[in-house]
Amino acid sequence: MVILTQGEAMQLSNSQDRYGVLSIVLHWLVAILFLAMLAIGLVMTRLPLTDPLTFPLYQLHKSIGATLFLLMAVRLVWRLAVGVPDLPAGLTAFERFAARATHAGLYVILLVMPLTGWVVVSASPFGIATLLYGVVPLPHIGFIEASPDKAAIENIASWVHAVLAALGAGLLLLHVAAALWHHFMRRDEVLMRMLGRSRRPPTETDRETNS
Repeated sequence: MVILTQGEAMQLSNSQDRYGVLSIVLHWLVAILFLAMLAIGLVMTRLPLTDPLTFPLYQLHKSIGATLFLLMAVRLVWRLAVGVPDLPAGLTAFERFAARATHAGLYVILLVMPLTGWVVVSASPFGIATLLYGVVPLPHIGFIEASPDKAAIENIASWVHAVLAALGAGLLLLHVAAALWHHFMRRDEVLMRMLGRSRRPPTETDRETNS
């Protein structure tokens, strides 16, 4: 399976120096959903419970959170299965460590944060059912819902959820800054390959590989 980009064919899977179409699509879907989660979370937590937008926003937030978790699980499995392109040549040991740590941190946060949200919902004294996108029911975690200490569990999980959201936002900003630095200062392929494009014209080897 291929798509055409700047006159070249992009493969579904990753290669040693380029991302495939599935990795690119998952990357941008996750980015958009995470930004949506942050925006909705900031708005809904500042609304009074009596506001008519509060309940729909909480349900949308939970729906997007469940979707984000599933996409991240797929992305992790795909990454482990096919690998990722090599880091650019010429990076220092610290830069390589920072790149890997940032990616690992984002993966952990985007997988754990929805789970902490699920714990919060399960421990909530309101006991409001979750209906993902108004269609799919998401049951509460039974042992947490039935726990006599669920008020304490909710407080801890809410705090962890908020901390992870803040850390995730910080790592996202760092990730974006690093991508822009690579693009404008180092002028390498890091950002372009996640856009499915290339700064260099296709070589004969590229054409043979993608044919």
